[in-house]
Amino acid sequence: MISDRKLEHLLICDNYDVNYKNKTTGFEDIELIHNALPQINKKDIDISTEVFGKKLSSPLFITAITGGHPAAKTINKELAIASEQKQIALGLGSQRAAVEDSSLKETYSIAREYAPSSLILGNIGAPQIDYAEDAASMLDADILAIHLNVLQESIQPEGDVDASNYLDSIEKINDLVDIPIMIKETGTGISAEAAISLENTGIDYIDVGGAGGTSWAAVETYRAEDRYMGETFWDWGIPTAISTAEVSSSVNLPIVSSGGIRSGLDAAKAIALGADSVGIALPMLKNAYLGHENIIEYIDKFNNSLKVAMFLVGASNLEELKNSNLIISGKTKEWLQERGFNTKEYTGRKKL
Repeated sequence: MISDRKLEHLLICDNYDVNYKNKTTGFEDIELIHNALPQINKKDIDISTEVFGKKLSSPLFITAITGGHPAAKTINKELAIASEQKQIALGLGSQRAAVEDSSLKETYSIAREYAPSSLILGNIGAPQIDYAEDAASMLDADILAIHLNVLQESIQPEGDVDASNYLDSIEKINDLVDIPIMIKETGTGISAEAAISLENTGIDYIDVGGAGGTSWAAVETYRAEDRYMGETFWDWGIPTAISTAEVSSSVNLPIVSSGGIRSGLDAAKAIALGADSVGIALPMLKNAYLGHENIIEYIDKFNNSLKVAMFLVGASNLEELKNSNLIISGKTKEWLQERGFNTKEYTGRKKL
């Protein structure tokens, strides 16, 4: 059953090491240029942003985590309380389970109950055209995320590996619902070519969901009787920093950078690479088990470290941070240059 699978995913993510083994996010190759004369007051730094008409206190999204099992209800309640108090965006896990079984709807709708003014993202899979309207209305969602998870589907025993009509499905979902559509990868990244194809469907937002954080091949490895396939593809994917640079350089859409982002410094690098927002899942899940106070403490530390990074480069707001100078080195530079991207364009965007 889908509900049982959701519980397995939660328990595995909370109790096992599901991080990439030999692949990183690539953010270690990104260096923001220190500004010894920032000419700003850190206390005046503004990290607020606006997403489709909703004002957010921070560019931080709690990205899709859970739902679809009774155990998820408490987790989503704690996440929602934190989201509402800190006025950041909240994404829910795939809603397929609740569309198919109405008794599970409360495991998702509780998010809107405890976060009435938050930006909330619904979530369905690319082939699930018939679920789109129910998923959006269930949460009074502000955005409907369509997740792409072909690696996970390839590894799990019950996976759906027919991706032949994804673009057509995305277009049809976009026509069905009257709220913005976000495409969200789930840990293996989006390339420039894929982003261009997605933009042509008329979507509104892309979450790159890059490699380097949680590996869903790893999660499915722990569920499988035969671990060969999961272990073989454990480290598959486009690192988050690279995916962020590729997508932001190739399409004219707002971008969420997620996948292994763990600090405000990571967030600052992602935004300087072209992201508009950043997303975090696994640390939020682990803190949700401890209660919303722990989530709020994590968010406060994250936001403060983002402000420190902005202070150190002399950026008083997110738009200035987006135009900050940075250096790309190592494997990230090599990848981007081999793919035809000009890494030098990031080095002299802002003069003292």
